[in-house]
Parts: sequence; structure tokens; C-alpha cells
Amino acid sequence: MTDLAEPPVRDLSDAHTEQPGLSGKRVLITGGTTGIGRAIAILLASEGAKVFVCGRTPEHLDDALARIREVGEGDGINIDLTRQEDIDRFVEEGVRFLGGLDILVLNAGLPIGALEEAEVENIRYLVDTNLTSFLTTGRRALDHLEAGSDIVIIGSMSAVSREASSTVYTATKTGVEAFADALRKELAKKDIKVGIIEPGLVGTDMQLPDIPVDKQRAMIAEAKMLRAEDIAAAAHFMLTQPRRTVVSTMRVEPRIAE
Repeated sequence: MTDLAEPPVRDLSDAHTEQPGLSGKRVLITGGTTGIGRAIAILLASEGAKVFVCGRTPEHLDDALARIREVGEGDGINIDLTRQEDIDRFVEEGVRFLGGLDILVLNAGLPIGALEEAEVENIRYLVDTNLTSFLTTGRRALDHLEAGSDIVIIGSMSAVSREASSTVYTATKTGVEAFADALRKELAKKDIKVGIIEPGLVGTDMQLPDIPVDKQRAMIAEAKMLRAEDIAAAAHFMLTQPRRTVVSTMRVEPRIAE
């Protein structure tokens, strides 16, 4: 009987690079109960990360936590990100539950249209949610982030396209883009990485009522709209690169743009 030949030894030293895992990472996620934030929380929890999320409504929080706990470990609270005392409580309770902090995902956002159609009170609320909370949550989290940590910021392609129909939203997302760029430079020497993901059109509750759920499904099937899980996959990629590497900006768009 002829012995089978041993397969040749392959040198793969230059075929791969370091890909840090997410198991055991401690993650805070704003707006983590719906849409993109929920998808990121579920994916990271499934990879062994421990997550703590916040959202505005109890039913969305309950739904998100039920799914997170099916795949991993997590908790969260309902807060209003326009209230600094709520942000302080979110970070404090999150760090206590997690036992520290390794990753911050700044994601919360609300839609609003053109300036001439918006009420002043709504403008202030949206700016505080979409922009101010990114800065203030980030500031509180920096008290707990150490070398080797990551900050992932979810922006929007609105900062690039700047459509007339979303004047106020565009202003906040342009601010988020600039904030992410400056913060990355500020924290680089501390080995705290900062990256921003700017999604195109994503099928979430933010599209309601303008794009009903059935139309969203059809657009996703036609590659004219993304799923929230597509953005979660981008966040996963950003978080699993070597420490020497920072993915500073990712723009994720539907293959077919209308």
C-alpha cells in the first residue's frame, strides 16, 4: 500500500495580518435598541463582546435585549440623550455593568427635513440628539477608555450628498464627520482609535413613514437600499484591525443608487 504524500508546507506569513477578536470586549452603544445600533449590538454580542445599550422607548429596549441575550450578554436602559444627567447615568451604569470599557459606539440619530419646514424646538432637540450627545457621551466615556480602546462613530452620507430636503439633518451629520476626524487625531497617540462609518440609504424605522416597510424590503432586494446588518458588518471590520491600523472613514452605500 502506497503511503499518501504529506501536503507541502505553505508559508502564509505574508498572506494574513493580525485580526484581534472581540471576545471579552466591553461595549457601550448609544441608540442601540433599533436599526443600526441594534444590529451592531447583536453582532458584537454574538462575537463574545459584552454590550450595554440605550434607547428612548421601553418596548424597543425589551426587544433589543431579548435578541442580544439570545446570542450573548448584554443590558441597557431607557434615556433621553438630550439630557446630560441621562447621559451621565448611561455611562455610569454601563461601565458598572460591563466592568470597564473597551469600545464606544456613538450611533443615536433622528431624522428631520428641510429648515423651512422644521419647528425651532424640534431643531434644538435633533441637534442635541444627533450631534451634542456624541460629544458629551464621548467626553464621559473618555474617563474610562484606556490605551487599546476604540470609538466607532456612525455618521451619514448626508454629510457628503447634502440634499436640500434634509438641511438640518445634514448639518448635524456634517458636524459628526468633522468631530470624528478631529477626535481621531486628538486620541491617536493615546492608542484610542476613532473611525466613522457613513451609511447610504438603510432600511430602518428612520425611513418611516416615507418609505413603508414593504417598500424597504423591495428596495433591499433590488440592491437599492442597505440592511442595518450591513453597517454592523462594517463596524465589525473596523474593530478587528491591527492596533497600528485605523480605518478612519468608511462609506457604505447601496450598489444601485437612485
